[in-house]
Amino acid sequence: MPSATIHASAVLVGARAVLIRGPSGSGKSRLALELIQAASNGPLRFARLVGDDRIHVEAAHGRLVVRPAATLAGLIEVRGVGIRKLPYEPCAVVGLVVDLATETERLPQADQQRTELEGVGLARLAVAAGEPALPAVLSLLTS
Repeated sequence: MPSATIHASAVLVGARAVLIRGPSGSGKSRLALELIQAASNGPLRFARLVGDDRIHVEAAHGRLVVRPAATLAGLIEVRGVGIRKLPYEPCAVVGLVVDLATETERLPQADQQRTELEGVGLARLAVAAGEPALPAVLSLLTS
């Protein structure tokens, strides 16, 4: 079965990828860059771009695998600067889905902290519009 293509970004953080979804302009690329920078100067040991803007997702053996769109592999948009080339991972297994600019509860219920993609259940973090995503993502990844 061919993989589905979604409008999202993904960053491999340690052994698992963070899949970042949201509407255009919601900060997907910015969060991806912040995660990569957090590995070079802060709390994360390793982070590398998987893909930005368009991602292929596919269920394999109960896991969700992500790959960059071939034409965009290694490219990321830096708002106000343009398109930049970065080292990238050709494939990763998703461990967390971050949904930007969504309706969210201050203290979400358990069912709001899970999502399903391609039949695979995953941990989910919803971030309200205008809220910084990085602190909450780092909290989940480092605790």
